[in-house]
Amino acid sequence: MEKNINITLKVWRQRGPQEKGAFETHQLENISTESSFLEMLDVLNEKLVKGGQEPVVFDHDCREGICGMCSLYINGHPHGKDTEVTTCQLHMRRFNDGDTITIEPWRSAAFPVIRDLMVDRSAYDKIMQAGGYTSVNTGGIPDANAIPIPKTIADEAMDAASCIGCGACVAACKNGSAMLFVSAKVSQLALLPQGKVEAAKRVKAMIAKMDELGFGNCTNTRACEAECPKGVSISNIARLNREFICAKLKD
Repeated sequence: MEKNINITLKVWRQRGPQEKGAFETHQLENISTESSFLEMLDVLNEKLVKGGQEPVVFDHDCREGICGMCSLYINGHPHGKDTEVTTCQLHMRRFNDGDTITIEPWRSAAFPVIRDLMVDRSAYDKIMQAGGYTSVNTGGIPDANAIPIPKTIADEAMDAASCIGCGACVAACKNGSAMLFVSAKVSQLALLPQGKVEAAKRVKAMIAKMDELGFGNCTNTRACEAECPKGVSISNIARLNREFICAKLKD
């Protein structure tokens, strides 16, 4: 049943990567429990603009849980406490009247703050550019049912491909590791015939770029898996390690 709640927001404000940030406190009244978290932030920004203040900067695009841009740290959890949802899929019915909600950007050296709650996640793009693709000529496109890939393998590849690159795994990891993201992108190609031709080159290049960009090491705490909005499994990290060891042995 729809109802309205009053909440207190503690929002991180930071004018730029080199500026010192701080929390601002705002009160919002009569927020519908049927509104999404981002719609609630829209209400906050309308209030700020009407009051002659600068709106809070935050990333968003599809608002359908597809693009991964709505990356916020909410009450100590990437995308909020709900499991397997993005911030745009989080609804205010998950909060109670009188709650205080703390909202922060991703905290990672590899994701510097651009402004307020928006961070620069171009490091992920650079990792993908290093090897997250196939460039071999595989000929024409055959009918999908004619490709000899067992369903279990195809399902694993699709599960890995569900990663939306939001960065929640990095934000959740105490080391700021990007291993879950990289392993998902390596797995989705390593499992399929089209990706095997460049497999060794791919895994070495993507791991090298990950290390170069300042991401931390994986210590298998599984925080990344627990906070991933798409439920990507850390079994992909094991596959990434196998792929990397095999590639180095070939050298």
